[in-house]
Amino acid sequence: MIAYIKGKLAEVFGSSCLVLTTGGVGYELALPAQALAALPETGSEVEFYTFLAVREDALELYGFASFAERQAFEMLTGISRVGCRTALAILSIYSPDDLVHIVAQEDIPALARVSGIGAKTAQHIFLELKYRLKNTPIPRGAAPAKMPSVLRDVLDGLANLGYAEEECAETVKTVLAGDPDLDVGSALRATLKALAARRT
Repeated sequence: MIAYIKGKLAEVFGSSCLVLTTGGVGYELALPAQALAALPETGSEVEFYTFLAVREDALELYGFASFAERQAFEMLTGISRVGCRTALAILSIYSPDDLVHIVAQEDIPALARVSGIGAKTAQHIFLELKYRLKNTPIPRGAAPAKMPSVLRDVLDGLANLGYAEEECAETVKTVLAGDPDLDVGSALRATLKALAARRT
């Protein structure tokens, strides 16, 4: 099992990055949106906790900024009907602490806000999380905020342009955090500019 990787950031493409280790081996890692948004310039040193998904036709490596995220990913993929991509989409919007708050508040609609998750699947995931997190203490601090309408509208606009929500959600949040008064059109343009800059 490949559990941790440290090396230089060689490339960023789509929702993945390429990390070149000191041994000269390059690893492609799929990342949650917030990890993608936090990537430094190419050539910089990066490190990730990783999870190797073994399929009949492929080996896929997923990277996470913290061990807690990696553990949450493994927990989510242990739920029936939740594949690696769905788990990554969940962690692109919610942190492990957010998931604990969601369970504590029985906020099933929060899970349905994740791209690709409908009401029935959200209910199923919630019940599984409730069982798996039953002995987990609720973290201190505020519960995850409801997704504001501007954020939702910008994500919908990006989806119409072909962007996956897990690819751009954290960038939209960063744009809105920098200027909370932006309207949907301005936020959409600023996000597209940020996404284009990240890919160059």
